[in-house]
Amino acid sequence: MDGDRIPLPFHKGELSAQALAGVDPFNAPIRNRMPDQHRTFFPLLPFVALAVADDEGWPLATLVQGPPGFASSPDPARLDVAALPSPDDPVRARLAAGARVGMLGIDLGTRRRNRLNGVVAALGAAGFAVDVAQSFGNCPRYIHVRALQPVERTAGPVTAFDADLPARARAMLAQTPTLFVASASGADAQDGAAGLDMSHRGGPAGFARLEGDVLVVPDYAGNRYFNTLGNFLVEPRAAIVVADFATGDVLQLQGVVEVDWEAAAPERVPPVERTWRFRIVRGWLREGVFGLADNP
Repeated sequence: MDGDRIPLPFHKGELSAQALAGVDPFNAPIRNRMPDQHRTFFPLLPFVALAVADDEGWPLATLVQGPPGFASSPDPARLDVAALPSPDDPVRARLAAGARVGMLGIDLGTRRRNRLNGVVAALGAAGFAVDVAQSFGNCPRYIHVRALQPVERTAGPVTAFDADLPARARAMLAQTPTLFVASASGADAQDGAAGLDMSHRGGPAGFARLEGDVLVVPDYAGNRYFNTLGNFLVEPRAAIVVADFATGDVLQLQGVVEVDWEAAAPERVPPVERTWRFRIVRGWLREGVFGLADNP
């Protein structure tokens, strides 16, 4: 699969973020096809994280669930997903043929995760297909281990809000060890580097701190690609999705990000290299919609 490696996989925002972090330029193993280990990984998963853009170009983030095997790869350039976001999910109306998407496959039990960015090739009543533009793996660090099992849920109301978060949303952010963040490459990125990206952030419960309408997220040592922070530099609009695995509640946020490159805190556990501040603009709280829970 070495012939599928993209020679220059990073756009200018990612290169700028690497420079700000003191990382020398390098040729990362980012491919324009899925290697076999990724193709056999996605069918094992009970959910994937998905990023799209709304009508004004804001990223949106959600979680799409199905029985293992619902995500499959008929060939290295394609991922088929036999599920859709629910009708009350703001992502549903923006998922269309030709739309750019970012996807993250993550197994919380084994801490494996693989990223896939691409374009929706087809959309049907039961699912969608994605043509692969970028495929690459991430390290297992900072993933909170869970053993998930399907559960029956009764969906509750959907609460839309602006920067004034409901108390339930604040409580979810205060206790979560896991969030997923959607970002975009900006208008100048070319070829496979253009589009949406979906990433995981994790840490001790409550690792992301809410200060008024700003969520302060610590940034730990990672794979040094700086895909997410590089996107923030060229397109500060972003999105976050958080699931409560006990209740099935899902919190989706849109906001504007500012990266503080000087906010290191090496004494914290894990050591913090910098932080980013997500100023919440709007969001949705969807009760009881995520049908996976911790296996006791």
